[in-house]
Amino acid sequence: MDTAPSAQPVTTTPADGNRRRVATAAALASAVEWYDYFVFGIAAALVLGDLYFPAGSATAGVLASFATFAVGFLARPIGGIVAGHLGDKRGRKPMLVLALTLMGVSTTAIGLLPTYDTIGVAAPILLVLLRVAQGVAVGAQWGGAMLLATEYAPEGKRGVYGSVVQLGVPIGVVTANTVFLLAGALTTDSAFAAWGWRVPFLVGLLVLALAWYIHTRVEETPAFREAERALAEKEKTEQSSPLRTILRGHLGTVFLAGGSFAVNTATFYILITGVLDYTTRELDMKKSAVLTVSLCVSLTQLVLIPAAAALSDRVGRIRIYALGAAGIALWAVPLFLLIDTGSLLWLAVGTFVASCFLSIMYGPQAALFAELFTPEMRYTGASLGYQIAAVAGGGLAPFMMVLLLEATGTSMAVSGYIVVLSVIALVSIKILADRARAAEEPRATADAATTAEPETTAEPETQSEPKTKAGTETKAGTETKAGTETRAESAG
Repeated sequence: MDTAPSAQPVTTTPADGNRRRVATAAALASAVEWYDYFVFGIAAALVLGDLYFPAGSATAGVLASFATFAVGFLARPIGGIVAGHLGDKRGRKPMLVLALTLMGVSTTAIGLLPTYDTIGVAAPILLVLLRVAQGVAVGAQWGGAMLLATEYAPEGKRGVYGSVVQLGVPIGVVTANTVFLLAGALTTDSAFAAWGWRVPFLVGLLVLALAWYIHTRVEETPAFREAERALAEKEKTEQSSPLRTILRGHLGTVFLAGGSFAVNTATFYILITGVLDYTTRELDMKKSAVLTVSLCVSLTQLVLIPAAAALSDRVGRIRIYALGAAGIALWAVPLFLLIDTGSLLWLAVGTFVASCFLSIMYGPQAALFAELFTPEMRYTGASLGYQIAAVAGGGLAPFMMVLLLEATGTSMAVSGYIVVLSVIALVSIKILADRARAAEEPRATADAATTAEPETTAEPETQSEPKTKAGTETKAGTETKAGTETRAESAG
């Protein structure tokens, strides 16, 4: 693995063929990783409660199953912290390979795990441990795949390149739902409960082949090569580390990033997992029909996510990002009013519109988070922000949905939960935007002075920051005291 500082000259303009290979590898890594992660969510809604938590009522079994699902989210920051710290010091690629290997092994092991009836209480304990391993793996994976794509992106296209990694989510959902639909269609109900549900987990073996491909065929990013040298020199004198830098000077940006994205990940997991349980258990809708709707809706995201990312390259990340968050808030109540009709058509309409707003946020999110931090701390900072959102939003969302439905007897409580998270997101986005404007003012003043009196310029021209199309929007996460340093990394 490429863990040693490179002695070769830094290549700042990779060949187009190399860019395409890296982008493809990053997209595939994201897709297979999320596939492995999502099959657990679908299985949790359909079979794991009965097989691994048989005691008590059906609702108690589902709650226990979703609690195990949530454990994976609690483990994700661990993966983000460890892989982020090492990824900023040793490289993006080796951490991505390690994450893929861990995910492939743990997912396959779940597919082979005996049930409660076979080994008793050891079954749920092992299930929880394997879910923790999945969480660590996906927490480590996102930052590595995202940075491979965005740090290889040509100028002005970071949003589009980042979106190929984001496409891994709908691809993972589509693939997971398709495999479960096929397993259900090709087996009887008793056979599916006995062994059919295991087949989607055993596909996790394919992840190991992809990990080997990335290890042998993909090069480290140019941005990391440059940051690697600077960090090596800095550590000789200051004994600094990316994690320490984030915790001391940029923790506010991390929490704002997490707060801005929690509503997206929460709504997403409510749609693909919580709604699957709710419609089949409470509304008596057919499992195969609901899975088909989820699959079709996810297919539309394959178009919407890159479209939103491309638009963010032209008009700015924050503007597009905020539009998606506001749309989720406005659609939260109509969404469940349509689902509660019990009609497959209205379920499709409700989840499709919600998915559109999620895609509008998700498209520019990878590039936005990457631009909040400089290369030497980017893996750590972006991963922490993303995984905080995953814990606060996605991990608890299906569990909270079942609790709210049981406590209130109405789905409007779930809508209220989504609205609260939307408000938190919009407030976080507003603070990020205000910081961007505040950070932009000194530079705008300096540019005006330079234009008016070029002969008195105090700095060499080569040190001034190139202007980009996204301008203010891409500097949203800059910490005040880090000012000039982090603004220099904003792009798109």
